[in-house]
Amino acid sequence: MPDLRYEPGRIRQRQTRALCVAVALIGACVGGPALAVETLADQMAEYDAVAPKTIIQLQPFRQQTTATLPSGAPVRLISLSPQINSWFLLTLGADGASDTTNYHIENPDPQGQTLALVPGAVPQLALGGAGGDATCTPWDGDPSALATAQQSGQPYAPICDGRLYLRNQVTGAHSTLEGVTDFLRSNIWGGDAVVNFVKSTFYQDAYAEKDRTVAADAAAAPDLGPGAAPLDPSLGDRPVIGTQTDFDLTGVEGKRMALGLWYPVTGLDGVFATAIQPRAIDPAVFAGPRRTNGLDSVEASATDYLVAFDLNRYDLGFGLGTDHPRLNWSPRPPAAMQNAALPGPDGVGNARPLVRLGMVSPAESRRTIATFTAGFKREHGAFRGGPLAMVNSGSHYGFIEEGTIFSKLQPGLSTLYVLADGTINMKTWTTDDNALLPQIRFARQNGVPLIEPDPVTGQGVPGADVTHWRDGNWSGSAEADLRTLRAGVCLRDTGTSRYLIYGYFSTATPSAMARVYQAYGCNYAMILDMNALELTYLALYVRQSGDVKVEHVVPGMALSDSKVQGMRLPRFIAVPDNRDFFYMMHKAPAP
Repeated sequence: MPDLRYEPGRIRQRQTRALCVAVALIGACVGGPALAVETLADQMAEYDAVAPKTIIQLQPFRQQTTATLPSGAPVRLISLSPQINSWFLLTLGADGASDTTNYHIENPDPQGQTLALVPGAVPQLALGGAGGDATCTPWDGDPSALATAQQSGQPYAPICDGRLYLRNQVTGAHSTLEGVTDFLRSNIWGGDAVVNFVKSTFYQDAYAEKDRTVAADAAAAPDLGPGAAPLDPSLGDRPVIGTQTDFDLTGVEGKRMALGLWYPVTGLDGVFATAIQPRAIDPAVFAGPRRTNGLDSVEASATDYLVAFDLNRYDLGFGLGTDHPRLNWSPRPPAAMQNAALPGPDGVGNARPLVRLGMVSPAESRRTIATFTAGFKREHGAFRGGPLAMVNSGSHYGFIEEGTIFSKLQPGLSTLYVLADGTINMKTWTTDDNALLPQIRFARQNGVPLIEPDPVTGQGVPGADVTHWRDGNWSGSAEADLRTLRAGVCLRDTGTSRYLIYGYFSTATPSAMARVYQAYGCNYAMILDMNALELTYLALYVRQSGDVKVEHVVPGMALSDSKVQGMRLPRFIAVPDNRDFFYMMHKAPAP
């Protein structure tokens, strides 16, 4: 296994200085002011320090401008990630003063609009870009525009003639099941053991979907999208099964789908869905260089659904929930890996003064065609045993939103990330990959890979730890009973198109997930979350005649949406949520 530790000493110092020089040059190239290399080095040292810190001090590439208002009060604007140009912290008042107020500002057009604080006798916020040049002073007046926006109760409150948003803290929705488990974990001694007992006893196969009537149909749907999964030749023509999916699929009648084939989602170009039962997969798929555990009859016959998004048409975004994942310590790592002097593994205990909203920005909601839950809570997002438990404070899963680092990306972990230019990729993170940090807009880590490239052929094969319960941190019961409802995500490159593929596995172990993703030709795959419909949620938003139809993988997921006066409001879009999520959007027009 490669060395997964961050490199200390002079090697680390050389890497830091090289990264700082690169960031300074990038800033100059994109038209922004280039920070002094010394300033960047100091901020990187602050980022690396094993010490308590604020979420602002965890941003090594931040850039700040200060000015003094006519009243004598200081005003400061911090760009949290200048290359991303999306999030800013506006502070009125001196550091540490009782009357200091912080405002989390969002630039809804980071590629086409600039924001700067212009000092002078009368400091102003200066906006530039496609919307024209403008200035505003939202702190002026009684009440000021900032105060009015803050008191509006809106998660995203417009300021500066609607060209910026003030992010306001709100309460995220959660299901009754999630509320109960949160209470047990937080208030009952041994609560996590109680929760795991309930899951393994009552929920293990609660969502297992089967269809006993398997028939052959030579007139099944054509081979579209990412390409069909190869089936066992002994089956003859592709079997057709009854399904429970909530999707409206072109070529499907009576919810009957041919196993392994992709069907277009009606009304969403470039989005496809498929159904598969692991027992139907061609045995040749299992003959590769990596092995998995054998599949029992329950998971082998369970119906799984995959949804593919053509990345020629769609962008990917990521948002943190109002509450989860948190930034404190997971109880999982060994005591030797936990530093009691720190509030969390990165020295940060909470996100204040930044605001986490658990919903898509209004600027992107009209482009959004899908949302799905993103990953594990902090409680489960670290390693209890194995090599990754013994390095980097237990290897807590990292996450980044809008270029803002909330939890450091850890080497050895599966990572789905999006760069400033829209590039989407998945890989097992390394220390050298930290050179990408200035350009990362979104990132989420979840455990170790289900599928990873074979070092010789480059083809996707089961991850090295798929068969290792503890080393893979696959969760499940204390007895390593791994079969349960699970979700995952993979990347598939056909040579002409790239697809991001979400997977819903009605009851499966990591071995079953790996084999299904391998059968569909995925190059890399990682787990998302598990055990309940609200934790494996995916919804599509299909616009028809001015209305939006919400379609879920299975109908039970609709119960996770909120209801107001009989109207169902989808989570992550219409209602803030306490869980983190991914969202798919139509590609934005070039600026």
